[in-house]
Amino acid sequence: MVPERERLEATDRGRIPLSDVLEVFEQREDQARPLTADDIMEAVGCSRRTAHNKLNELVDRGVLRTRKVGSRSRVWWIPIEEQPDDGPVGPRIEELVTQVDLPGTGTTLEARQQALVAAYQYLREHPEAKKSDFLTDVYPDHPAEFETAGGWWNALQPALAELPGVDPPEERGHIWHFLGG
Repeated sequence: MVPERERLEATDRGRIPLSDVLEVFEQREDQARPLTADDIMEAVGCSRRTAHNKLNELVDRGVLRTRKVGSRSRVWWIPIEEQPDDGPVGPRIEELVTQVDLPGTGTTLEARQQALVAAYQYLREHPEAKKSDFLTDVYPDHPAEFETAGGWWNALQPALAELPGVDPPEERGHIWHFLGG
């Protein structure tokens, strides 16, 4: 993103260059975690209004995406680039799924990992989904040797929450979001 940063520095007329705001996103440890205006205020030492203006300008330029997360709250993130040669979810997700904690061994564990990949793919395709959506649209085709949809969800949802770009709800029964899609 160096050319983008140079372009931002050259076109910014404010005291705080847009490139400084973008750098806050690029330098954080957890690349999947969206940031708030408060995060930007603290990192670059500006007012809330300036943070919002800079963030909104980056959204207008297509560098960031944003969404409301409450009646008066908003988050921003760098969109995850699609990798067309990686297939539906990509080899990185397949590898990450093998590292998350799911019950079972052998073929049972493999079936549960495939169910997790299917749930992740579903969330990518439907960036806002409820628990009931997963149970209706994913569980029937990927029961992963669970006897009930509730048992399936109780095992898969903590693992799904660990995958990149997934924003789980803070309360049960609310909407899951995929921040990269």
